[in-house]
Amino acid sequence: MRTDRLVAVLLLLQQREQVTAAEVARELEVSERTARRDLDALAMAGVPVYATQGRGGGWRLVGGARTDLSGLTAGEARALFLVAGPASATTPAVRSALRKLVRALPEPFRAQAQAAASSIVVDPQRWGASRVDRPQPRFLNEVQDAVTQGVQVRLGYVDSTGTVTERTVHPLGIVAKDPWWYLVASTEAGRRTFRIDRVSSVDPTNDPVHRPADFDLAGSWRETADEVDRSRMPVEIQAVCTPEGMGTLRMALGDRLEVGGPTTDGRIEVVIRGYSEYSLAGELAWQVEWLEVIGPAGVRDHLAAIGTALVERYG
Repeated sequence: MRTDRLVAVLLLLQQREQVTAAEVARELEVSERTARRDLDALAMAGVPVYATQGRGGGWRLVGGARTDLSGLTAGEARALFLVAGPASATTPAVRSALRKLVRALPEPFRAQAQAAASSIVVDPQRWGASRVDRPQPRFLNEVQDAVTQGVQVRLGYVDSTGTVTERTVHPLGIVAKDPWWYLVASTEAGRRTFRIDRVSSVDPTNDPVHRPADFDLAGSWRETADEVDRSRMPVEIQAVCTPEGMGTLRMALGDRLEVGGPTTDGRIEVVIRGYSEYSLAGELAWQVEWLEVIGPAGVRDHLAAIGTALVERYG
């Protein structure tokens, strides 16, 4: 832990012209006595740091060194916070460390690092069952820069029909949903989501992004993903399942299964989403031992037809 603190103190020294023991203690959440010991330890270790006494005194680096002793370039700092910011899947310990690190970054880097930390959401659930890996989108870096720098861009875009359009957008955040990358942005027509692999050009402007004060990237993406899921799987069935069958049902259906409360006979209410009544019936027929479909009637009719066909062939 002390090694971590000494690195943090060194970063503070290179970030600011001068620091006091009280400022170091406040930044690193330690006592002033500990802060003074850490500053002395740096000097004894040969780091070019010295103390000035009296009113207005403090600790400085020899020559007023202002270089980035962390070794991070602006782009590297931004990339670090993009992949390990609060919205990502990193551990709480990593996110806590990053919150402390951002305070010690050089001033020119700090704003972009803070913006990057809240500009990306990682959604680990793939669309459907596809396991196809895809290359990084051509304009991903340019889109990330626009988000973290907070500037509007003129965006060239190719839609699903092949039509090319150009519009000025306010980039708000990026979502990584394997294997796709998405840009969430405000437009004249409201908030929109763009697949970044369909972006054909990115031309930054000098105009700042107008970011709604209450905008929440993770919440906005949940709404979008739910809407897409409903459009891809528009059919919902109501059913009840025995406790013994719930494990198998969860493995088979994943996030298409919503689990409700128990019924009076000890079974469990569930809601299942799918592409069509016919496909759901075929998917669930083998679970007849545990599962009873309550509705809609069309799914029950398909299940009955499947049962009749099985009896005719194998009875």
